[in-house]
Amino acid sequence: MSQGTQIVTRFAPSPTGALHIGGARTALFNWLFARGRGGKFLLRIEDTDRARSTPEATKAIFDGLNWLGLDHDGEATSQAAGAARHAEVALTMLANGHAYKCFSTPQEIDAFREAARAAGTSTLFLSPWRDVPEADHPDAPYVIRLRAPREGTTVIRDQVQGDVTWKNELLDDMILLRSDGTPVYMLAVVVDDYDMGVTHVIRGDDHLANAARQMLIYQAMGWDLPIYAHIPLIFGPDGKKLSKRHGATGAAEYREMGYPAAGMRNYLARLGWSHGDDEFFSDAQAQEWFDLGGVGKSPARFDPKKLENICGQHIAVAGDAALLHEISGFLDATDQPALTDDQEDGMLRGLYCLKDRAKTLPELLEKAHFILDQRPFTPDEKAAKNLDSVSKGILNELTPHLQTDSWDRDTLEAILNAAAERHGTKFGKLAGPLRAALAGRAVTPSVFDMMLVIGRDETIARLTDASA
Repeated sequence: MSQGTQIVTRFAPSPTGALHIGGARTALFNWLFARGRGGKFLLRIEDTDRARSTPEATKAIFDGLNWLGLDHDGEATSQAAGAARHAEVALTMLANGHAYKCFSTPQEIDAFREAARAAGTSTLFLSPWRDVPEADHPDAPYVIRLRAPREGTTVIRDQVQGDVTWKNELLDDMILLRSDGTPVYMLAVVVDDYDMGVTHVIRGDDHLANAARQMLIYQAMGWDLPIYAHIPLIFGPDGKKLSKRHGATGAAEYREMGYPAAGMRNYLARLGWSHGDDEFFSDAQAQEWFDLGGVGKSPARFDPKKLENICGQHIAVAGDAALLHEISGFLDATDQPALTDDQEDGMLRGLYCLKDRAKTLPELLEKAHFILDQRPFTPDEKAAKNLDSVSKGILNELTPHLQTDSWDRDTLEAILNAAAERHGTKFGKLAGPLRAALAGRAVTPSVFDMMLVIGRDETIARLTDASA
């Protein structure tokens, strides 16, 4: 790649199912690499498998990328829509001698492989039509095959894996066009990447073997090769490929579990890539720091506890308006009622005391119960134990003091500490009844924070309810 060339990366998922967390990380790496270098990040839907590609899966890909905030440049393209262009390239290769017509039938190929297995020899099919002159071709259906080199080696200079060498004798004359004239996926990928100006192909290392064969198409067409970077797959905590047995594997599932998008971006970026000892970082830092040299060769292990820890840190530092917007998106994604205007106002007043220690949005919403629910509160079993007759009497006694003094933390602390002193106890003994009265829960944010957020009138009303 010449100096000054704009970086172009792409994410090219197949719309045959949900956006896997591994695919989301691949998209993230491409996005970070391009965004950090003033480049372009493109999206291509590889929908050539018409039988398995579905509109629902395509929508799931868009929804997952939108949730993660991985914006792409320009319109997303469809690989299937470029079939004519892909076929044109195959015919060009046929014309320049880098491809040939093969008339071998599927039955003949199967018979060859069966005989090879029985003899213990290579099952790599070597077409007998590779060097047959056009004049000797039959009037019969044929495929177009790549004329791969039979000697020497093909070397992939990979930015993550290093130099990977393949013996050409192990590479087959792969089919480019089927007998019905439709192009194969392996050809379509190369043509699309070239036409889209992709400079860096960053993808899972399960595509490493494909790269050796795809390089031959670039070379046959005289096209410059992209820079390859094949990243290791994601494993579960047990060291095996991440799958359903490890729990959630789809991006949508993590959204519905209430993990914040910023936390997911941070965690996925750190999953297989490192920048010193940095674990927690912003998008701007990730874009500045991300490089292919920091990607490890070994599979990364998905650790739900680390994900929770990172997400908790991102919730704690999130801007209140941005966090409220994410909460709204979470409620919508999980088919829960939207917040009312009053609830939104209460959340904006109270987020300062809710964000600490919440690792997911459901945890944060549970802590916000005192804002989101309406009186009269019905205490849960643990909280109800704190509302005995003595406690109710103390709550009732507090009401006139709260009506006449100013409403700030210092004043509230003085009032509550004085009440505890009058009854020969410490404020800690009053906290349980106050939590039960203000939230109906035994575990809540600070009593003072709750009183400040809901205000004087609502506080007094709740204490009156609880002391009745």
